[in-house]
Amino acid sequence: YKARIKILVKALGIESFAAEVEREWQPIKDGPARLTEDEYQRVAASFHKPAYTAQDGLDLDFGTQLTRDHAFARWVSRNVMAHQVAGYVSVVLSTKPGISAPPGDVTAEQMEALADWSERYGFGEIRVAHEQNLVLPDVRKADLYALWREAEAAGLGTANAGLLTDIIACPGGDFCALANAKSIPIAQAIQQRFDDLDYLHDLGELSLNISGCMNACGHHHIGNIGILGVDKNGSEWYQLTLGGSQGQQAALGKVIGPSFAAEQVPEVIECLVHTYVDHREEGEGFLDTFQRIGLEPFKARVYSREEVV
Repeated sequence: YKARIKILVKALGIESFAAEVEREWQPIKDGPARLTEDEYQRVAASFHKPAYTAQDGLDLDFGTQLTRDHAFARWVSRNVMAHQVAGYVSVVLSTKPGISAPPGDVTAEQMEALADWSERYGFGEIRVAHEQNLVLPDVRKADLYALWREAEAAGLGTANAGLLTDIIACPGGDFCALANAKSIPIAQAIQQRFDDLDYLHDLGELSLNISGCMNACGHHHIGNIGILGVDKNGSEWYQLTLGGSQGQQAALGKVIGPSFAAEQVPEVIECLVHTYVDHREEGEGFLDTFQRIGLEPFKARVYSREEVV
């Protein structure tokens, strides 16, 4: 793990690290590796835009489907993203159906179906998102309902993109020799605890990331709620962080206090969620509430429920 850049930055200090980067950069910045406009154009010529077709006048059926089918409308609200070409959308196919499968796992049969959908409903392209979901980037809006029904039947149609159960989890101690603790059983226990989609949609955007060790392959440190597996006298325990985020307002999560045994984690997550619900203002998401009220209300709620060793 000491090969990780974060370990080096911590050892040298940010200013010394920046100076080293600048020292290495100066001799090469105008060298043969510099990207020129000609090289950019040469590479760009290898990539061709899909053959999009005009989709005008096809929104009427789509609007009717949204009105008639609540489950479909909910899926569209969470898992469908706008596209730069009119009449097309990008679709997130969730690999987090709940306790029926580990988060991020996809079967051979599902991959066969994905390959078929990518050709029938798009241009043969599938992308893997860092959230461990799959994306069809160019789907005709007119085909959304048909795609959703097939995705539902295949176990890839869960309407939870960006919600609490859209958990990022590393393989953990079940598969990784570096892990201090298991990740997948924790993720599934949380998914089982929060199995009401209506409630999840009411909670809104909330990222929960799990890493089985400090290597942080599950990006626990930038989850709104982060869970880190730790070794405590040969037993598997879990340290929780709050307030992590990515994007324009990136932040590292803050440790809330002593770690928890595996069986305590789902209850602790529920306490954190209840604290958010009790304190949130209208239209306020989890991260907004945390940034407004701070760590203490969450910490007090969690550790007042019982003494934590």
